[in-house]
Amino acid sequence: MSAPLVEERSRAASFGTGGAEPYARALRAADSHVLYLEELRDDQSLSSSSMDFARWNGAADRVDVALLGSVRGPVLDVGCGPARMVRAAVAMGLTVLGLDVSPTAVELGREAGLPMHEGSVFDPIPDEGAWHTVLLVDGNVGIGGDVARLLSRCAELLAPDGEVVVELHPDPSRDHRYTGRLVDIHGGYSESFPWAEVGIAGVSRRAPQAGLTLRQAWSAGDRRFCRLAKTLA
Repeated sequence: MSAPLVEERSRAASFGTGGAEPYARALRAADSHVLYLEELRDDQSLSSSSMDFARWNGAADRVDVALLGSVRGPVLDVGCGPARMVRAAVAMGLTVLGLDVSPTAVELGREAGLPMHEGSVFDPIPDEGAWHTVLLVDGNVGIGGDVARLLSRCAELLAPDGEVVVELHPDPSRDHRYTGRLVDIHGGYSESFPWAEVGIAGVSRRAPQAGLTLRQAWSAGDRRFCRLAKTLA
């Protein structure tokens, strides 16, 4: 009896799941459906920021394509959502797998003929230790609310010469861990989940703990990225 309950709680604590499922409904809408990420404290909303769901649901833009052009496969896209990066990677001839906790995201990707895997990055993943690139874009460095733990897990997934490519918060000093939930314009909201936002300073500080070394940091338009390689023994 305990295992299903543990699994149910684990899924409820994941990005956008549970409750009124605004994330799943926005994925199905496949348009400019508006979602907001609320920061909670004692079940009260402290702040709210809109999420660029139109970009997530759209085709890869020039920044996305340039990013994929700078990496080698096989590529694991962690928290791939509606799989725009997976679709673009396939079109570019890269070996890629999209990973997401959302059954809806995985179903939509598979319906489009894309390689998808349903689950958390902290669950067993196919080909662990053989991925040349692990992508954490669209704020997914915040998954689980513990950046050090997530980076350590990504390092475990990498091949010896692999790298983690992280999209950062535009504020270099941003380093904030909190409980969040997704809310739509109709008032529907998800279960709460742990989340984090971090800029280059926070990632640089945590990378050595994860066995990673900062190799490169760069800007593309209003987006910020860095590349982390496995630290040589």
